[in-house]
Amino acid sequence: MTAVLQTSLFDQTETVALTSLGPIERTTLTRGAWIDVLPGWLTGADALFDRLATDVPWQAERRPMYDRVVDVPRLLSFYGERDTLPDPVLDEARTVLSDHYAAELGEWFRTAGLCYYRDGRDSVAWHGDRIGRGNREDTMVAIVSIGTPRTLLLRPRGGGESLRYSLGHGDLVVMGGSCQRTWEHAVPKTAKPVGPRISIQFRPRGVR
Repeated sequence: MTAVLQTSLFDQTETVALTSLGPIERTTLTRGAWIDVLPGWLTGADALFDRLATDVPWQAERRPMYDRVVDVPRLLSFYGERDTLPDPVLDEARTVLSDHYAAELGEWFRTAGLCYYRDGRDSVAWHGDRIGRGNREDTMVAIVSIGTPRTLLLRPRGGGESLRYSLGHGDLVVMGGSCQRTWEHAVPKTAKPVGPRISIQFRPRGVR
């Protein structure tokens, strides 16, 4: 990868580690949805970014859209239940999140999907993770963001006022309850000069 990361002034450690989930803040949304946000959950996030940008087998994908096939505006990599995650701290993160949310979720996080946003032209359109069980059941998706902060937008499905979060440098966001069915989220394109970002999405079995 050739993208250049501007490092955080607040996270200068090379030691990649998780902090406590204790002070995580929950925002209750409408129709049974909620979102938890914890800034700086992972320290040494810039060092982890460098490792993942280099070591992950990133894939450029193309998908049909209406009457044509288009490039997916980000790079992707997916790790199933039996796959070895690309860094030990991701195994630790998945276990810690599973332990923390087990009583509420009723199961563990199983898979990890990684997205590489190379610059402001890369994005993800409005959507919910509704492939599989997420289309009919309450579930959770936990996302760790590393690299340059990018805007995550959320809005009620069908339209409504958007919520805005700037996520990067080790921030954690967990979308739960009915969030994938009744709300949508997006990372919009931006014309501003921004550096690269990687997001790691942990999901339960059968949710995409």
